[in-house]
Amino acid sequence: MTTHHPGPENTGGTGTAVPENPFVPAAEALLPELRTLRRRLHARPEVGLRLPETQRAVLQALEGLGLEIVTGTSLSSVVAVLRGGAAGDAQGPVVLLRGDMDALPVEEATGLDFASTNGAMHACGHDLHVAGLVGAAKLLHARRDELPGTVLFMFQPGEEGFGGGRIMIEEGVLDAAGEQPVAAYAIHVDAKTPYGRFVTRSGPIMAGVSALRIRFEGTGGHAAAPHLAVDPVPVAAQAILAVQSFAARRIPASDPAVITIGPLSSDSSAGNVLARSVSMEANMRHFSEGTLALLRDELPEFLRGLARAHGCEATVEFVPSYPATVNDPHETSEVVAGLTKVHGPERVVTLADPAMASEDFSYVLQRIPGALVFLGALPEGTEPEGAAPMHSEGARFDDGVLGLQAATLADLAWRRLEKAAAPNPVSGDGVNR
Repeated sequence: MTTHHPGPENTGGTGTAVPENPFVPAAEALLPELRTLRRRLHARPEVGLRLPETQRAVLQALEGLGLEIVTGTSLSSVVAVLRGGAAGDAQGPVVLLRGDMDALPVEEATGLDFASTNGAMHACGHDLHVAGLVGAAKLLHARRDELPGTVLFMFQPGEEGFGGGRIMIEEGVLDAAGEQPVAAYAIHVDAKTPYGRFVTRSGPIMAGVSALRIRFEGTGGHAAAPHLAVDPVPVAAQAILAVQSFAARRIPASDPAVITIGPLSSDSSAGNVLARSVSMEANMRHFSEGTLALLRDELPEFLRGLARAHGCEATVEFVPSYPATVNDPHETSEVVAGLTKVHGPERVVTLADPAMASEDFSYVLQRIPGALVFLGALPEGTEPEGAAPMHSEGARFDDGVLGLQAATLADLAWRRLEKAAAPNPVSGDGVNR
């Protein structure tokens, strides 16, 4: 996931917030411990669904908290359940907090003294997500007797293209506390957003992503006599331009899609040999089911027709991936109001437009109302324009933000549980409203 959210200048590296968030003092006391965990994870990143060292670090960090813990079957996930005491014998409502754990196959070049040397890198800040979620678990555990419900902590592998969120749902994460959550929240740090700035929006906040694998079949032949053959190379060239025309003319400007041709190759073995086939892949980004349907159903037929017009055959395979990440309007409104009350309006930014990057917290938000929030972790003294972007070998994050991150996650869960646990007001006619 890569994005950049504008905002005011860096506010410093202490993670300090105003006292309306009661978890801040304890979170600041936890900060050295959370930094140590984050840097341990950063130095030994793991890619994909199997993250044994990362899982072990999470389990060690949660030891002694008395949580109900389940680990994944087909991936190295950790699900931890904290049951509050304020609900008495009743279960109470459930809120889910999520942190992703996996790294990227990127050779790190930050120069940090805890930089990775194993060929992988936490270039998207997931090491901070893990440490911040551990911090939230510790903060909430310290007040568990007052906690008006249950908090479900979702430590997820495989966000970077492996669908770990979907697999965890298939393995039962949403039912791990005995009933489904009333809300779900995640905080994603950002390397180019000013430190301590919260950024979110209602509705679509990140794009869905899918792909088309396309193969044009010609006949092969001699480069000296292309008229005696069917050359798929110019057909592929026309297709590359045609998909952009499709996006501009078949898809509404108010509900856009981005189509990018990535891999492109032919089976020609020499300069004087016409290719028999050309293969390419289109990466497609969208925000709605309607636009997805056009990309899935109409664009393949459009490409087959183009091929037929040139005497070629085209095979087109649709490859689904992550759905769009859609923040629930009511939950987002409550989150923004709470963050604004605590931090002031100058530190809470509402995005005008969603980002075209994708995120598999989308699978959770398809089933549970909730919100994804970005949190600026731009290192102190760095201008946003000069900062390396996420997913790059130079991406750097100020881990002083971990106290703020942990306190905010804990506060979001607490406030939502209080609201869900409160008795419904009763009208004069005795009907719950």
